[in-house]
Amino acid sequence: MLVDTGAWYAIADTSDRHHEGASRFYTEHAGRTPLVTSDLIVAETWTLLNSHLGHDSALTFWDTLRRTRTPILTVDPADLEGAWHIAQAFSDQAFSFVDCTTFALMERLGIADAFAFDTHFLVYRFGPGRQRALRCFPR
Repeated sequence: MLVDTGAWYAIADTSDRHHEGASRFYTEHAGRTPLVTSDLIVAETWTLLNSHLGHDSALTFWDTLRRTRTPILTVDPADLEGAWHIAQAFSDQAFSFVDCTTFALMERLGIADAFAFDTHFLVYRFGPGRQRALRCFPR
């Protein structure tokens, strides 16, 4: 299951509207469900935490990734090309660069589950005829 920026942020920010649900979901699943994230999600989360909650919060996030040995997947050139095609195919959506690369990475690696609050994860479709949807948690 890929963990998106919004989920990491909600866990860290006690004032976030998703904090309680995100924290509960993470606590229940961190040891049982293989959780992964991407290098670009780490960069985006670090930036948000650092600017909104401060440097100590950003360091705590990074330390948590290190201590839990959460795999950080690296976006590669194929994902960048895939992201370009996703941005073109969904030009009516406000997908960010990180969204597009994340979707491409997930598709390449066969990851269909996301711990995410970003509604773009519900909009995105993939596979033949773009008929498949990602499964987003918590529900």
